[in-house]
Amino acid sequence: MKVAVVGATGLVGSTMLQILEERHFPVTELIPVASERSVGMKVSFKGKEYEVVSADEAISRRPPVALFSAGGSVSLQLAPKFAEAGCYVVDNSSAWRMDPAKKLIVPEVNGDVLTKNDYIIANPNCSTIQMVMVLQPLHREYGIKRVVVSTYQSVTGTGQKAVHELLDERAGGKGHGVYPHRIDLNLIPQIDVFQDNGYTKEEMKMVLETCKIMGDDTIRVTATTVRVPVMGGHSESVNIELKKDFKENDVREILSNMPGVVVIDNPAQHAYPMPLDAAGKDEVFVGRIRRDYSQPNTLNCWIVADNLRKGAATNAVQIAKYLHAQGWIS
Repeated sequence: MKVAVVGATGLVGSTMLQILEERHFPVTELIPVASERSVGMKVSFKGKEYEVVSADEAISRRPPVALFSAGGSVSLQLAPKFAEAGCYVVDNSSAWRMDPAKKLIVPEVNGDVLTKNDYIIANPNCSTIQMVMVLQPLHREYGIKRVVVSTYQSVTGTGQKAVHELLDERAGGKGHGVYPHRIDLNLIPQIDVFQDNGYTKEEMKMVLETCKIMGDDTIRVTATTVRVPVMGGHSESVNIELKKDFKENDVREILSNMPGVVVIDNPAQHAYPMPLDAAGKDEVFVGRIRRDYSQPNTLNCWIVADNLRKGAATNAVQIAKYLHAQGWIS
């Protein structure tokens, strides 16, 4: 099977290559794609080097599936061209997520809504993916009324330049201006640009994407997203108001039975999810599960996941594997 990876030289793109190999996706020919300045570079996959090509060259080779991680403007321009050539596109940018004609997919949550005619498929925002993995089984069991989430997001979510900036500042340098403020020894309560309503674009992504993925516009979501000087994964403090009462042990059991979710919740042993533990792993980790005593039917929890993997690359590869399992690509 020919597989194109658009944005193959970036952080997420290189992670896609790694996960395609780890998960034994049946790639017979890799087609790495990047910007014109990167054409001719080499990337390694399964012990073999492949030359980066242009998008036009990739389309001419007619791959059945392409994984995109090259930014929204690139996706808006190129995804339809790949799709017109009969290629399924799994796009990691925000370009198509809220398009009513495009599906927004987390396979464990709503993979069943995909059809053979969905040639452009949106991969959700990283912080949304890990949250809905926990919300979905609770919504199915109890119904969710409202979610209040505060995120603590790794610099890896911004890209390689942000990682270099953090390391440079930590070594005593002045950074490179990736963020509007110093990130080392600091927290920045802004991810992406501010909207007219006072929320950032990242915060509104979480609000809108959650309802779309879960197929329920009645769920009320409010978010505060924060960049933290961490590498390894995103963390979230989530307050969930349910429609029915619950027992904490039942919640732990329900979440333990959710594919792709791991419960780590033993405060007496200092056991709870942390970014260091999630780094390099595909699961979503949840702990600090406890009742909110300030109002009825409400619980708090702490959710952590590797944002480059389940928050981006792993989810995209899982979508491609779903397409393959359905017999739509081969």
